[in-house]
Amino acid sequence: MSIRRSGDSSAAAELPDAIADHALLRRAPPALLPFIQLARLDRPIGWWLLLLPCWESSALASVALRDGPNLWHLTLFFVGAVAMRGAGSTYNDYVDRDIDGKVERTRLRPLASGRATTRAALGFLVAQCLVGLAVLLSFNGLTIALGLISPLIVLIYPFAKRFTSWPQAILGLAFAYGALLGWTARTDALGAPALFLYAAAVAWTIGFDTIYALQDLRDDAIVGVRSTARLFGPRVQMAVGALYAVSAASAAFAVFLAGGGWLAYLGVVAYASHLAWQTARMGADVAPETALRLFRSNRDAGLLLFAGFLAQSAAFLF
Repeated sequence: MSIRRSGDSSAAAELPDAIADHALLRRAPPALLPFIQLARLDRPIGWWLLLLPCWESSALASVALRDGPNLWHLTLFFVGAVAMRGAGSTYNDYVDRDIDGKVERTRLRPLASGRATTRAALGFLVAQCLVGLAVLLSFNGLTIALGLISPLIVLIYPFAKRFTSWPQAILGLAFAYGALLGWTARTDALGAPALFLYAAAVAWTIGFDTIYALQDLRDDAIVGVRSTARLFGPRVQMAVGALYAVSAASAAFAVFLAGGGWLAYLGVVAYASHLAWQTARMGADVAPETALRLFRSNRDAGLLLFAGFLAQSAAFLF
């Protein structure tokens, strides 16, 4: 894979939404830095948000089966989430390379800045997809069939912002997909609890990605990129609050349908409380750094929900 040397590790560190002084950026050879950034390995929040619906669904399925957690499945989903988040991000940067160059937050991305060639990026994309495919093939036939559908949603997402003000909804359909796969991998069937958990994850994703999009309001308006942040305008806090309420209610109903106990419901309460905390601290005029902090905090929100499901499942081991 070839890289145009118009940047180095210092340029890599300038991306505003990366974790400051990330170990990968400090220790990786300069030739690998553009690929670390293409896969968003310096921004782990992305794979966390893709992984958590998988983990939540797998743990909730274990609750429904009155069984302990399947640690092998949780490990496979971790590997798959990192790989497929990287693949999706690489594809997104390839499609948006011209737009990214016009937006302050994204202009230094590897393809937009010319630090990686399109040919190298496409080769890297294929390699990551092969890892994701290997993980998918480790599951049962129903999970494999459903998993092969999800890339179709990912292919649409980068173009959604050009024709709809709801690109966050397309992202939600993609990022939440693990809420179906975790359940089918555990039960070999697609049950109602998984569908409601999927709805919860879709609403959650639209909400947190709307917060994320608040960082780019000015530049998006200039280049004509659409988003729910722009659509909601001064009502963005109320809209995100409503989406989060739908997410929490759907998660609670999923637990009810799965026959979950008090530990699972406690996870839902903790999750809902975190979402309420986020909503109370945002608004249309929120500072970009605050929007990024609130967005990143969704890892903790998702972990709270997963922890409740995991604890309920683990209780069946005793």
